[in-house]
Amino acid sequence: MKFCKRYQEYMQGQEKQLPGVGFKKLKKILKRCRREVQPQKERNAILPMHKCPDQCTVCDGTFFPSLLKEMSEVVGCFNERAQKLLELHLSSGFRKYFIWFKSKLQGNHIALIQEGKELVTYAMINAIAIRKILKKYDKVHYSKQGQAFRSQAQSMHIEILQSPWLSELVAFHINLRESKSGKTTVHGLFEDCSLTFDGDKPSLTFALFDSVKLDIDLTCSICLDTVFDPVSLTCGHIFCYMCACSAASVTIVDGLKSAKPKSKCPLCRQEGVYEGAVHLEELSLLLSRRCHEYWEQRLQRERVERVQQAKKHWESQCRAFMGV
Repeated sequence: MKFCKRYQEYMQGQEKQLPGVGFKKLKKILKRCRREVQPQKERNAILPMHKCPDQCTVCDGTFFPSLLKEMSEVVGCFNERAQKLLELHLSSGFRKYFIWFKSKLQGNHIALIQEGKELVTYAMINAIAIRKILKKYDKVHYSKQGQAFRSQAQSMHIEILQSPWLSELVAFHINLRESKSGKTTVHGLFEDCSLTFDGDKPSLTFALFDSVKLDIDLTCSICLDTVFDPVSLTCGHIFCYMCACSAASVTIVDGLKSAKPKSKCPLCRQEGVYEGAVHLEELSLLLSRRCHEYWEQRLQRERVERVQQAKKHWESQCRAFMGV
């Protein structure tokens, strides 16, 4: 079965309408592009047959704007659903029962697993659709503009494989799989996923269908240790929370949302990546279980540092209030 048909059947088979890539519509734009530039090709033998010029008004005026909007809607939907699912898994007490009731999900791990599976499938099939339509664009135009557009999408934080919620779902999957109850068998979320240690360097590795494989380094590039209380910036890079606060020149009391808009990621140097930072609580839970001794030592060290920072912050606030 061709991917376009497979994708259409998947999207139409969802219980409720979800944002998706207009795969069929975008292919029609490329076909129209070929037809409308054909007379020009016949006049200009320099242009390769069945290829558009690099600057194509037929495609560029509709193709990229349409795809950009669709990608933004897809990643927004995925992030929102993943956030609700993981909030449900990590909540406790009355809040947990309230969320269960509000989300209308059955209160057990099976419902969580099924929702996680649907989310991963949704993310992956849309990622493949985007990759295929951009390859088609480059083939038609005899260019690399499709690859350049993917890089642009990553800088705009609308590349779904870059979403911090995807790595959270991987950690969620492993946490459920290693549940102490031993009653839950987890299948279908990922073909293969694991937290591995190469020497002292940890990484989160997972394989997805259609030969998509991702490897996420869990070493903080600032303190050069395993990430503690991990946070993902909107560019996708993961750091310790206190290290990220230090890089953004803010205190832990003020938090990353108070960082200046021009503050840059220490790795990729992108600006404006702190305000939308995500605390990776599932990953934190997983690392605290796998690296228990390290986690306890780091917790003791950071507790002292956090108390000192909080004390300095409130002392400065008091002095400012008193006009000293």
